[in-house]
Amino acid sequence: MQIDVISDAVCPWCYIGKRRLARALEMRPEATFDIVWRPYFLDPNVPREGADRRAYMAAKFGDSARRAAMIDTLKAEGAKEGIPFEFDKIERRPNTLDSHRLIRWAATAGIQDSVVERLFAAYFIEGRDIGDPAVLEFLAADVGLDSIEVAELLAGDTDLANVEREAKLAGEMGITGVPTFIFASKFVLSGAREPEVLVQVIDKALEAEEDVTA
Repeated sequence: MQIDVISDAVCPWCYIGKRRLARALEMRPEATFDIVWRPYFLDPNVPREGADRRAYMAAKFGDSARRAAMIDTLKAEGAKEGIPFEFDKIERRPNTLDSHRLIRWAATAGIQDSVVERLFAAYFIEGRDIGDPAVLEFLAADVGLDSIEVAELLAGDTDLANVEREAKLAGEMGITGVPTFIFASKFVLSGAREPEVLVQVIDKALEAEEDVTA
């Protein structure tokens, strides 16, 4: 069964949702799943060179007490999934267009999931600027991709239009937040839901597929 995951590499809830999806899939070891990561831009207006994160967050969320509460919640939920968020290390709010291109290219090598995990860890735990081509080249090599080829692709326009078109399609489908999970192209679930909730939808999708093939 195919599961499309619409997410952005700078979305902390997407990182949490990824871990929860993995736990849900472990509950159904007898089934075979094809996870496909789809692009979404939390903020398409971030310049290609990125922005200072502290200034960006202050402008977007304003009140420091509100931001502190949000961070506390994310850290608590992340800890449950083995994610040690290090928000203080993050200096840049990157544009994620190139990270989505890298995720797209990783599909050809069959390592999309590894690339997504590495991007999340690089940004949220190591504080790396995942909008920087040099950082993306390093991360690509880290998961077994050809960093020279990735550098050449990043320097050009390869898949820029495809990523932008796919992200736009998500909006046209009515998706306004991520992560959003689409199971077997039929069942949609938004948010970093608990594994028990995810597996309920997975079971419905599996049953629907069985009815079609019966």
